[in-house]
Formats: sequence, structure tokens, C-alpha cells
Amino acid sequence: MEISLLLAEDDINLGFVIADQLRDEGYRVSLATDGADALKRFSEEAYHLCIFDVMMPKKDGFALAKDIRKVNKDIPILFLTAKAMTEDKIEGFNAGGDDYLTKPFAAEELSLRIRALLKRVNLQIDQTEEKILNIGAFLLDTENLKLSINGLENGLTKKEVQILKLLFKFHNQVLPREVILNTVWGQDDYFVGRSLDVFITKLRKYLKADSRINIKNIHGIGFKMEVKE
Repeated sequence: MEISLLLAEDDINLGFVIADQLRDEGYRVSLATDGADALKRFSEEAYHLCIFDVMMPKKDGFALAKDIRKVNKDIPILFLTAKAMTEDKIEGFNAGGDDYLTKPFAAEELSLRIRALLKRVNLQIDQTEEKILNIGAFLLDTENLKLSINGLENGLTKKEVQILKLLFKFHNQVLPREVILNTVWGQDDYFVGRSLDVFITKLRKYLKADSRINIKNIHGIGFKMEVKE
């Protein structure tokens, strides 16, 4: 079984060195250079473990971990940081981190900590990303951006597909609004928030052909896609 790791490190040279080391050890590594990119990658693929630098542009490692913990409480998160203060470590654990490695560190220590985290946490993560999703009576073709039911087909925009995939990935769970915004747009300000509302309205129209599917607005929190059997 190939183990997938999500690495977020804004120091490009260090990121390449760590990624190459881990690939040599047999891991599949996805390298992001800022927190927003890492969150987007996390929503698009399945990973077994996350390694996050703390000080990153757009979204720091602690904020990134908090967003991920809203939708996945199990995946191990290892922080990499130059900060060695006890207060910083406490903040990291409070943000949802499982371990903390202070720079500079030896390659062997990183390897040992990753192996320890993978042994300690029992993960239930799909190995492959499905290209065709069955959503109730609908088929969502994520590559060709099409949603079909009973021979009728709607072409979707890339953002519509991203939002629909995210809602379905966590269907029957409440998905925080800011997680959708940060994942799809890379930010969560007022204007993109209004855009999200428009996209949700469009998706509801597409999905009304199957009464078992409902996208509920959870006031003050986010959205919940209910898919009844």
C-alpha cells in the first residue's frame, strides 16, 4: 500500500529536500507552498498524514490544521517549525496537531516520527480519487464537468463541481462555510461568500430532480448535504 503525505512548506528549497527524502523512502508526496494551496489539495485527494510548516503565507499551519480538523478529526498532523517555545507547542496541539518537530532536524528523526504517527493512528481513507461519483440518482463526471440523471445532462462550471464534490465528500455532515470558501476560492471574505450562496442556489436547482438530496443551510455554521437512502 502506497502511503500519501501532504507536505506544506513555504521554503521551496527545504520543501523539495524533504519531499525527495520522503519519496526515496517510498511515500507519495504532494508539496504545497502555502496554507491555502495545501487546503485545496487536501480537499481534492486522500492522504494518510499531513506535515505542515507553521509560518506560511495566505494561511499559517495552525489555521490550516484547524480547518482540516473541522472535516477530518483522525488524520495525523505533524508541525515543522523554527519555534521552540512551550507556548507555541501548546498552540500547535490545541490547533489539532499530533506532533511537533523543531527546525533544524535530522532526516532520521522526521522519518521516525512519521512512522510512529502512522502506527498510532488507525485511518480509514480511500486510496483512489473517484472520477465518477454516484450522488443519489445522479452521476457526477468530475473530469468532464457533467451532472446527469436519467439521460438528462447538465454542464457544470469547475467551481460548481468543486463545491458539489466537497459537499458530497462530507454528506450528512455539517461542512463549515469557511472551509468551502478557503478550499474553492482560497479566501473567505464577504464577496466570495456571496458567490458561494449563488453557487449553492444553482446546485439546488440541478439536484431537485432527486427528492432524496437536500443541501441545508445550517445558520451561522455552513451547509449540510443530506442524501437519503
